[in-house]
Amino acid sequence: MNLLVLIVVVVALFAVRYLKPNALAWAAAWWIAVFTGLRFGIDPPLPSSVLWMFMFITTLSQLAYLGASGDRMKEVAGGLVSFFVDRRFTVPLVIVLLLVPLLVAFKVYLDITSSPRPPIVTRTIHPPPPPSISFHGKKIDLITVDNPYRGLETSDPATFTEHVDNGRRVYYQNCVFCHGDNMEGDGLFAHGFDPFPADFQDATTIAMLQESYLFWRIATGAPGLPSESTPWSSSMPAWETFLTEEEIWDVILFLYDYTGQRPRARETHE
Repeated sequence: MNLLVLIVVVVALFAVRYLKPNALAWAAAWWIAVFTGLRFGIDPPLPSSVLWMFMFITTLSQLAYLGASGDRMKEVAGGLVSFFVDRRFTVPLVIVLLLVPLLVAFKVYLDITSSPRPPIVTRTIHPPPPPSISFHGKKIDLITVDNPYRGLETSDPATFTEHVDNGRRVYYQNCVFCHGDNMEGDGLFAHGFDPFPADFQDATTIAMLQESYLFWRIATGAPGLPSESTPWSSSMPAWETFLTEEEIWDVILFLYDYTGQRPRARETHE
């Protein structure tokens, strides 16, 4: 909390109250005070969506305050009518009518010219997996498990090719809509997601990971992510609901085969 900002806001409210403003001016003063306190009095700053959610609630409460009394309603209505029709307020009215669209245009200009800023809250893109998971009632040790079909690449290439082809089928029936035809994370639905689906052609994705890691991420999806990966709005489903263990291992083989990447080898320590 920024105590200096909050103190200034409280002092300003007392000063405005001392001037005995009408109901509309008092409500406007409270709105400005709440906005100032939320926008500049909280560190780290609130996301704009949260800020404007609070301001919407504040606006509703102010409208309820003004409408709760007939005398206040008459005071507000009389003040507004006077501001728009009384010649004494011609200059302020013209200023307001010019200032509002200028402020909106200035805000749009700032939004389109501002540099991208990193998120206030960081997240781990590749969080460490759990030691083991349960897949269809079977315990899989993610520390020691290997792709059971990887060894066929050298011992039985024909059977290995069959598994890769099965992985191709699984990918283009289930994964292509998000990860794309070329596995670049630009599928048909990709632009509706935040963050975008993973780009498997990028050297910082599957080339850095062991196959057991991919099995975990595919099987459990976004619901299986640990807390250090939040905030996370991934739409990755838990594919263990739809795919067999063999299909997941096969699609992993296809991912590496198609991209020309090799899975990260398991590290051993003496």
